[in-house]
Amino acid sequence: MERGVPMSAGWSLEKLFADFHEKIARELASARMLGHPTAQGDASEKTWNEVFNHYLPKRYEARPGFVVDSAGQFSQQIDVIIHDRQYSPFVFSFKGTDVVPAESVYAVFEAKQELTADYVGYAKSKAASVRRLHRTSLPAQTIDGMSRQKPLHHILGGILTLSSVWKPALGETLRGHLQGGSADDILDIGCVADAGWFNRTSDTEYELHSVTMPATRFLFELIAQLQAIGTAPALDVRAYASSI
Repeated sequence: MERGVPMSAGWSLEKLFADFHEKIARELASARMLGHPTAQGDASEKTWNEVFNHYLPKRYEARPGFVVDSAGQFSQQIDVIIHDRQYSPFVFSFKGTDVVPAESVYAVFEAKQELTADYVGYAKSKAASVRRLHRTSLPAQTIDGMSRQKPLHHILGGILTLSSVWKPALGETLRGHLQGGSADDILDIGCVADAGWFNRTSDTEYELHSVTMPATRFLFELIAQLQAIGTAPALDVRAYASSI
């Protein structure tokens, strides 16, 4: 046996992935023991942010809060904001609430206990409130000199829940609620932790996955989509400073 390969321990990728999924599902399920709906929602939001901060590459950070642009416009309150850590030189905090600059945002999610039509609508509306904000982009200094301005990327929008009110959880009812709307309020990806996950494949088409270990599979797909975005644009700090 090669050094460093713990075959005697019975390790395998399948076991590691199963353990990972069980940890996420257990943490999300524990939030249901809180009787008050607001407390349940807060616990679900906190759990998803903790999962992302633990398992996503360190170039990303997740937090609840608001998104702001250099013109002083704000998004709706967002449960999970996944944003850049390298090219985001500041995150404001005001009376315990974080405010993230629009340029650094990669993805935003609504986090709830159950998947419902209303919550899908809320997730769409909140994603749209972020995408409509103004974003700047500046050339960045690299080892080879100044780079060109990075084109603004599509901000991912989605929804995260433990379960669904629909049977099946990921069926045509969900597809009908996901389809339609404007380019601003479209949802790209989501997870129902005890049933499956979905992703958008074109402007109007979705793949619905009823699978085992859905939280793990969803996280891997999210990482792949974040990788496809690349690096967030370098924001224009002077544009923000003009509001001082």
